[in-house]
Amino acid sequence: MARTDGVVHIEPLTAERWDDAVAVFGTRGDAATCWCQFFRLGGPQWRASSAEEKRGSLREQAARSLPPGLLAYVDGKPAGWVAVAPRPEYPRLARSRTLVSVAGIRAMADESVWSVTCFVVRVGFRRRGVAAALLQGAIEFARDHGAALLEGYPVEVASGARRASSDLYHGTASTFAAAGFREVGRTSAARPVMRLELA
Repeated sequence: MARTDGVVHIEPLTAERWDDAVAVFGTRGDAATCWCQFFRLGGPQWRASSAEEKRGSLREQAARSLPPGLLAYVDGKPAGWVAVAPRPEYPRLARSRTLVSVAGIRAMADESVWSVTCFVVRVGFRRRGVAAALLQGAIEFARDHGAALLEGYPVEVASGARRASSDLYHGTASTFAAAGFREVGRTSAARPVMRLELA
């Protein structure tokens, strides 16, 4: 799958693109310690796993037939990442009582429901539309792989407010709304559950 949004180009993370993922995740901060495994691991397993083990898990996932997410490139340079997969691949979501309680939630084991769980945009590429392009790529990727519905769990940011990038790894509600997602409930005051029908 390849697509272009201006200067932003989106590709699935495969084994061949692993070095690009390493460049995006970097060596410091939350991304470099999580490697997008938070939602894929239960609490005890998460706490017991080192950053290197989590990195190894993402590398293993990148070698599977269904990539675990997408990479963004700006002018050919790796710039960002979005995790998108069938919701059952994220056991932490299935155990979230607040998510399960959202009105109208489909069965957590429904493989036709996909989730967007995480964004990473490298320093130097932020505020350039990378996250929006990644979300659009996630929509197309999920649709192309048979998803009927795509969910996101973004953060609502008040107009004019500034949030640390580490607070925004779920994405922003405004980005999801601009892509056509609608709010169906909340897990907390600033955390809407947003959905887009794909079928």
